[in-house]
Amino acid sequence: MRRAGAPNEVVDWLLGPENPTVRCLTLEHILERSDRHPDVRKARAAIMQTGVVPKILALQEAEGWWGKPDSFYTGKYHSTVWQLIVLAEHGADGSEARVRKACELLLAHSQDPHSGGFSMRRAKRAGGGLPSEVIPCLTGNMVWSLLRLGYGDDERVWRGVDWLTRFLRFDDGDSSPPPDWPYARWEMCYGRHSCLMGVVKGIKALAAIPEPQRSPAVRRTIDQAAEFLLRHHVYRRSHDLARTAKPGWTRFGFPRMYQSDALEVVRLLLDVGCADGRLADAMALIASRRQPDGRWLLQDTFNGSFLVDVEQKGKPSKWITLNALRALRDYDALTAES
Repeated sequence: MRRAGAPNEVVDWLLGPENPTVRCLTLEHILERSDRHPDVRKARAAIMQTGVVPKILALQEAEGWWGKPDSFYTGKYHSTVWQLIVLAEHGADGSEARVRKACELLLAHSQDPHSGGFSMRRAKRAGGGLPSEVIPCLTGNMVWSLLRLGYGDDERVWRGVDWLTRFLRFDDGDSSPPPDWPYARWEMCYGRHSCLMGVVKGIKALAAIPEPQRSPAVRRTIDQAAEFLLRHHVYRRSHDLARTAKPGWTRFGFPRMYQSDALEVVRLLLDVGCADGRLADAMALIASRRQPDGRWLLQDTFNGSFLVDVEQKGKPSKWITLNALRALRDYDALTAES
């Protein structure tokens, strides 16, 4: 069976047992199998038994941390924040005791109890996350990870959602953020031009909320973030579209951590229903990276800094291939409807 413009041999490769998460997603999104299908259930169960997820969990400290407790963010990319992102990307079972323990630790030590945002450091006296170190990309990543790991009914996660809808900015070089908290603390996040990574991780978190559960504030923030990214044609300078704003975004990688690339951004925009003509540059970039054998390469990676490497740089990537195929298919489907 051929789906999403993928040759049968590429689909067969994606279905290989060595990466059960990609196998599961291929069954669901390329072969359109129900999540109740026996093959999907078997692949989902294998995520906790084979590949990256069990290797990461085997390296967890008994207390629930990876690395030093107070370096949960700053220990890039081998400490607790980063392991939760990788586990969430790989579809780990959030009800598993070790995963749950790590999530609870991050909520207790990284989340600012007053604002709901997530901080790079713990407030040693007051407890919780240090308010002055709350940043948008971390808040987006943690809200997204916790939603993916089964915390969708947790009031603490919804406080993180509220933080994103209140404090994300979409300045494009022609305005300045307010002078008060949190904007005054971080020029790199809230300067005259809002940090693109903060916007991407914010929309990633909000897009993970099931559509019926999205409040008017969530929908408004998704629309604002999408328009901001479309104004940049994903990776170009909004005031000079002939120039690339983020050259690194033209190199595809997985997982992206606090960074991003054009493929991730396109996938997010398509997930929220954007099929704007301003995606054309990025879609052409994605299509141009397909190799003669129908696969895409891993061009960028944090391997060597990860606790457990994910694929191999310069080699065919199941993750990039799956995400690119889905992007091309979804873009064609959405543009055909419009």
